[in-house]
Amino acid sequence: MKLSDRLTAEGILYTDQYQLTMAQLYFRHGLHERQAEFEHFFRSYPDYGSHQAGYCINAGLAWLLDWMREAHFRDEDLEYLRHHCGQTGRRLFQDDFLKWLRTHGNFEGISMRAIPEGRVVHPNVPLVVVRGPLAMAQILETPLLNQLNYQILIATKANRIRESGRGQLLLEFGVRRAQERGAIAGARAALIGGADFTSNVGISHVLGFPPKGTHAHSMVQAFMALGEGELGAFRAYAELYPDDCLLLVDTIDTLQSGLPNAIKVFEELRRKGHRPLGIRLDSGDLAYLSIQAAKMLDAAGFSDTVIVLSNNLDELVIWQIITQIQEEAPRYGLEPDHVIRRLVFGVGTRLITSAGHAALDGVYKLVALWDHDRFVPTLKVSETPEKTLNPGHKQVWRVYDMRGKATADLLCLEDEDPSTMQELILRHPTEPAKYRILSREDVQGVETLLVEVLREGTLVYDLPPISHIRQVRQADVARLDPGVRRLVNPHAYHVSLSQKLWELKQQMIYAAKNKLD
Repeated sequence: MKLSDRLTAEGILYTDQYQLTMAQLYFRHGLHERQAEFEHFFRSYPDYGSHQAGYCINAGLAWLLDWMREAHFRDEDLEYLRHHCGQTGRRLFQDDFLKWLRTHGNFEGISMRAIPEGRVVHPNVPLVVVRGPLAMAQILETPLLNQLNYQILIATKANRIRESGRGQLLLEFGVRRAQERGAIAGARAALIGGADFTSNVGISHVLGFPPKGTHAHSMVQAFMALGEGELGAFRAYAELYPDDCLLLVDTIDTLQSGLPNAIKVFEELRRKGHRPLGIRLDSGDLAYLSIQAAKMLDAAGFSDTVIVLSNNLDELVIWQIITQIQEEAPRYGLEPDHVIRRLVFGVGTRLITSAGHAALDGVYKLVALWDHDRFVPTLKVSETPEKTLNPGHKQVWRVYDMRGKATADLLCLEDEDPSTMQELILRHPTEPAKYRILSREDVQGVETLLVEVLREGTLVYDLPPISHIRQVRQADVARLDPGVRRLVNPHAYHVSLSQKLWELKQQMIYAAKNKLD
C-alpha cells in the first residue's frame, strides 16, 4: 500500500460509512455541534468455552489518544467523499457539509474521561466517556471501539496466562500468527496484561523493551543438511551468542539427542567462562520433558538454566502442565517447585488471537444530549433487559470491603458521592428485586475510577509508561476476591447502580413505554 493510500485508510476515514452519513444528517438538522455524551463499555467477559474470564484488564487508551491527535479531514479525504455517489448516482455528501468537515473535522472539541490503562474493569462499566460536538463524537465511535476492544481482549488474556503460570516469566511470541498489523497493538496489550517481553522487534524498541527469542528448527535442519548435525548447529549458535545461548532441543529427539548435545555445548561454554541460558521445548509432553530436562541439566551442573516452553500454550494448558509437574516430579526425585521456578512460557497464537473468544463485545452508546441549558439523559430500551442502557452523566466508584478486596463497581449520577453516604444501596441493573445495602462498617473505602484525560482536544493527563501500568494492574488484580480470579467458572463480580440512577432508569423506561403505548 502506498503511503498516501495508507494515510487515507488509517486516518480520519478509519471509520464506518454510517458514521459519516449520520454526521451529515446531524449537520443538515443543525445538530452537528450540539454537545453529546457517549460511553464505551463492554457487555460481557470473554468466555473461552472450557474456561471463562471473571474480569478484564483495560488497555489501548494511549494509542487511541495518539490517533485522535493526528486524525483530521485532509483535502484528499474530502475529495474522495465528494465523488462518493449513492444508488442512483446522486452525490452522497454535499459541499456545505464537506466544507464544515474541512474546518471542524477533527477532535479538538472532544473532552474525555476514562479509566486508566492497567486497571481491572467489568461489564457495563463506562471505560471511556466522550463529550463533544455530536457529529465528531459520532465519527469517533468506530476507531475508538477498534483500538480499545482489541487491546483489552489481549491484555486480559495475557493476565490470565500470567496468573495460571504463577508469575513465571512470560514471553509473547505471536507476531507470525497475528492478524496482520494487529501484532503490534497485540504485543503492547500483552506487555500491559502480563507478558514480560515480546519477540516482536520493532514494537519492543518503540516501547523500550529488549526483544526476546531463541532460534528455529530450520537452523538445526540447515546444519544437518550440510552434514554438521544438531551438535554442529548448537556449537555455531553458542560461538556467536556465548552469553545468550538458549537452544531448541526437539528437532530430532529431545531426550536422546537434543538435551545431550545441548549439555555438551553448555559444558564447552562453561569451560570458556560463559553461562548458558537454557533450552526450549516446543513439542511432546511438555510437563514430562520439563521434569526430565531439569533432571539431566541438574546432573550436569546446570541447575540455574531455564526451560522455555512453547507450542500452543494458553492459561488452561499451562495450568495442566504445572499440575502434572506437581504430581510427577517427586517420582523422579525432584521437588516440583524446583522445576516450576525455572519455567519460562513462550505463548504465541492463542494469546495474540485471544483463542476461544476472538472479539470483545464493546459498544459505544449515546447517554446524554445537550438541550437548552442542560444535558438530557437518553435511553435505549431493549427487549433484552441487559441491553437497556444506564442513562445520564455518571461517575464510577469502586467499593472495597473490610478485607480491602473490591466488592462492587457502583455507577452513580454525577452529583452523588458514595464516600459521604452512611449506607450504600447497590441495585442490580436489570432485576428490581436484587439489591444490597452496605453500611459504613461493611466498607473500607471507595474510589472514583474515571479520570479526565482530554479537555476540548487538549491532553490533561500524564500518560504513564508501561512499567507503571503494570504496577497498577498487579495492585488491582491483588485486590480481587480469589473467586473472581478463578480460571474456570469465576465468581460473579457485582456491577451495581445507585438508588438514584436506578430510579432515573426506571422512570425513563416507564416513560418510553408509555409513549409507545
